Amino acid sequence: MNFRALIFDSGVGGLSVAAEISKRLPALAMDYVADDEFRPYGEKTPAQLKARLPGLIAILANMLSPDVIVIACNTASTTALAGIRAAVSVPVVGVVPAIKPAALATRTGTIAVLGTPGTVAREYVDDLITDFASGKDVLLQGSVNLVDIAEDKLAGRPVDLARIQTELAPLFSGRRGANIDAVVLACTHFPLLRDELKAAVSQSVQWIDSGEAIARRVDSLLGKLTPQDRAPRADTAFLVGPQTNADRSAAFAHFGFERVVALKP
Repeated sequence: MNFRALIFDSGVGGLSVAAEISKRLPALAMDYVADDEFRPYGEKTPAQLKARLPGLIAILANMLSPDVIVIACNTASTTALAGIRAAVSVPVVGVVPAIKPAALATRTGTIAVLGTPGTVAREYVDDLITDFASGKDVLLQGSVNLVDIAEDKLAGRPVDLARIQTELAPLFSGRRGANIDAVVLACTHFPLLRDELKAAVSQSVQWIDSGEAIARRVDSLLGKLTPQDRAPRADTAFLVGPQTNADRSAAFAHFGFERVVALKP
């Protein structure tokens, strides 16, 4: 009697969420799907994501029979979550930028939201700021390059710290930037660069993401479900689009996904 989760992201960023789920629920079987063909989501329009994701997730749910689906992507969650939930019959957990805990953690009253351009421009993020960070000074910064850097890191390629410093420089410039003491990592790729982000900034900053909260939510949902008898299957990563390679397979194996399979769209 086993539960199985489907973790979905545009690339490898969702592995940061999968790691937190595995830490909390080590017996949970997981499949991971990276939509390599369509990334980066941060450069796609809401209409494009709403047109693609519900149908794709429905196909994957039919193929993999998960008990719960985790959309481990802030851009997808803030854009297409309602349509995805309507397309499947199992619980779907989305990623919410951790603005509330950042607002509670700040001592200077200045926080930043670092995500993809698509995420930081969403009305959903504005609503979170209104609801949980009213009275705080909130700076927004979008970056697609940090997504690419995280993908490179997990592929075994060296990380150029200067590139990260260049990406962060506009956020931490000026008096407002100097006051930032909490940064919301509003892209699941970014926790994979936590050590590099810390090294790239001289001031003391808390880097806050949603992984642990998502793991708690998955745990709560599974506690309300009846386990299903299913044939054992190794935790598998499925890549939509390109063929895999040895470096990428090694990266997924590091996170417990023993098999990597390329899916032709």
